[in-house]
Amino acid sequence: MKKYNLITATILAAGLVGCGVQNTQTSAVAQTSVSAPGAPGEAPFWAYAGKTGIGTSFEQYQNGHYSNEAPTGKVSKVWFSIAKGMITETMFGLIHQAQIKDMQFVVVGKDFTVTEADDLDVTIDYLYKDDKGRPLSLAYKVVSKDKQGRFSLEKHIFTDPDGQSLFVRSIFNTQLDGVKAYVTVNPYINNNGLDDFAKTTEQGLVAWQGENYLSLQGAQPFKQTSVGFTGVSDGLSQLKTTQQLTRVYKNTGEQSGNVSLLAELGEIGENSQFDLTLSFGNNQQSSFKQGQATLAKGYQAVLDNYNGKGEALGWQDYLQSLAPLNTMSEQTADNGKLLYTSAMVLKAQEDKTHAGALIASLSNPWGETVSAKTGSTGYKAVWVRDFYQVAMAFMAMGDTATAKTAFEYLEKVQVNSKTPGNNGDTGWFLQKTHVDGELEWVGVQLDQTAMPIMLAWKLHQADVLSDAELTDWYTRMLKPAADFLVDGGRAKILWNDMQITPPATQQERWEEQAGYSPSTTAAVIAGLITAADIAKMAGDEVNAKRYLATAKSYNADIESMMFTTAGNLESSASDGEYFIRIGQDKDANSNTKINANNGRDGFNKKQILDGGFLELVRYGVRDALAPSIVKTLPEYDDETLTDNLQVKYSFEFTDGSGTFAGYRRYGNDGYGEDEVTGANYAQGGKNSPGQRGRVWPFFTGERGHYEIAAANANNTLDATKQQAIKNSYVKGLEQFANEGMMLPEQVWDGVGVNKAGYTLGEGTNSATPLAWTHAEYVKLVRSLSDKQVWDHYPVVTKALK
Repeated sequence: MKKYNLITATILAAGLVGCGVQNTQTSAVAQTSVSAPGAPGEAPFWAYAGKTGIGTSFEQYQNGHYSNEAPTGKVSKVWFSIAKGMITETMFGLIHQAQIKDMQFVVVGKDFTVTEADDLDVTIDYLYKDDKGRPLSLAYKVVSKDKQGRFSLEKHIFTDPDGQSLFVRSIFNTQLDGVKAYVTVNPYINNNGLDDFAKTTEQGLVAWQGENYLSLQGAQPFKQTSVGFTGVSDGLSQLKTTQQLTRVYKNTGEQSGNVSLLAELGEIGENSQFDLTLSFGNNQQSSFKQGQATLAKGYQAVLDNYNGKGEALGWQDYLQSLAPLNTMSEQTADNGKLLYTSAMVLKAQEDKTHAGALIASLSNPWGETVSAKTGSTGYKAVWVRDFYQVAMAFMAMGDTATAKTAFEYLEKVQVNSKTPGNNGDTGWFLQKTHVDGELEWVGVQLDQTAMPIMLAWKLHQADVLSDAELTDWYTRMLKPAADFLVDGGRAKILWNDMQITPPATQQERWEEQAGYSPSTTAAVIAGLITAADIAKMAGDEVNAKRYLATAKSYNADIESMMFTTAGNLESSASDGEYFIRIGQDKDANSNTKINANNGRDGFNKKQILDGGFLELVRYGVRDALAPSIVKTLPEYDDETLTDNLQVKYSFEFTDGSGTFAGYRRYGNDGYGEDEVTGANYAQGGKNSPGQRGRVWPFFTGERGHYEIAAANANNTLDATKQQAIKNSYVKGLEQFANEGMMLPEQVWDGVGVNKAGYTLGEGTNSATPLAWTHAEYVKLVRSLSDKQVWDHYPVVTKALK
């Protein structure tokens, strides 16, 4: 059944490495104290959000769910991330429940101490690839080299698919004598950094909070161990100043805090190898037991199972199940490397307790300046809009099972009479929730109410949902959503108490403005027309007519409410006629201001452009050559606009083959680093007026989709045009990926103070990988392969003619 010519030279080479040199020197005798001082330790923050890798095991559904009763054994619920060469937030249980901030190795010589957080030269690659260099699993090789040439460190990182452990192999190389290696872990048990305890045991080190336990243990006994409070008694300051552990601690006492674990691995030389596990459980014994079981199986067996070699079901098997991938790879500019990575990254960002729960990103945006004193999901949560994009990407790459399971999950996040705290109307979908449905943000975004209907229609068209299933879901979930899109209602839940009157939305797709938005209205109309089609199939002719009539009514008002003919942009490319981002009144030509956002003052609505109008084409509400669409393109593409209002930016391909387009969310966007100070977004907990939203790569995909639609409308989508789109929009998205082939939310656009030292087009510290960006890439490749837009709705176009 295995179809690939698998290349395992890297793994085999690692397997030939010896067990490391013997420890020829005994450790300095350290004074042992029982309890570490310095509680609660330094203030906790999250890790850097620009991940170069994420991983978890692939698990197979059993009847649309994850089950420990499956033939493949218990479900592994461990996720990890990698940033700047280090292992960062590692989750266990629910996908948002971080258990550590980071795990890093420390190298100590006679006169130096270097941690992985220091400035090392880092490269990242995949352990398991095919003969075209396409990753076949989310197992990583990270190589970090000391800039002074004193040592190198190679790490192999993956999880145990049959247990609750992260497996880490470290291989050190140095020509110096008397060099030792240590490992330190900063636990953030149960998703916060202040309430932990820690201690040393004969088996290894353990940290806990309540009934949540984490253990660190090795294939060989540690030479020394200590626990303490981070930044005070964690041992690192000793190593940095004296290159020795002169005092060690057995536990952190009766007071919880920000704790650290520290273990001496031993003396290193050439090819010194140490295998470690971070393991999780609901008590100390089960946590250690998980790690012991993983170590007993050994590196190769665990990695083979993770990869899916032999009889094991792993990532390789998932990729082989995606029938369209090989054909789609022909429309990539990198032989499918990013496509294969994207498929796995999207699947990896699904919770394994609540099957189908698709999160936005396995990161906390601008994490290293975001407090971790209390729990925070960051982007490890459900937004129905992002969710829809990812579900459609699963459909595009042939994973209809995950798309269907995801659709069925959506019932959990729809507002109904039993939603906690709800005293208002029902049918709409919550803005942002934990994967278990716990409420987090409760704004009403009408596109998020329309998209589940659109997804259901697509699933039915693809024969993934039967007539009977769709009829059942119409009654249970889709009709209440469609009714809300027609009638609106009172949102009254937690802080939110507002009357919603569609098509005006409380929040558009950037969650910041109320009013009439082209992107939201496009989704609302598509949602209602697909709802009408579903209602007719279900025998509800009355509501079918009502939904269709309302959609046509909304459609008739689009230009008058959202397309200005009296634009006031200072642009040589503008004739004063273009779609605005959003307006809070019904006259597109009025001079009303929109609200302030993210530290930026509000502007006249006619000053603010965004790409939302392209969604009208994508969903079939407007033809690609409709006058209002075509007239807006010059302003949208104008790179001579004053910088704050400019949306498009050009980037150069690294191979010298030309330029490609990137776009900001909208003019005057403040969701990004401060252009005056270079500080992170909302650093210190408050907005600043210099904050500036950067270029978001998935807009390159949105524009590529428009080019496909426009070429079809012109009957010019021939092989030459197809190649041109591939070599600009597809290749452009591929260039935005980092070395680990993770696609970011935002990239550096060259404007303002560059405190972080980003290169042009490099992902910033906002959020990487962003599921929406990977989904847009997958859909663009599928659209180009099919020569038609993947998430287009012909029924919409037909109904509006």
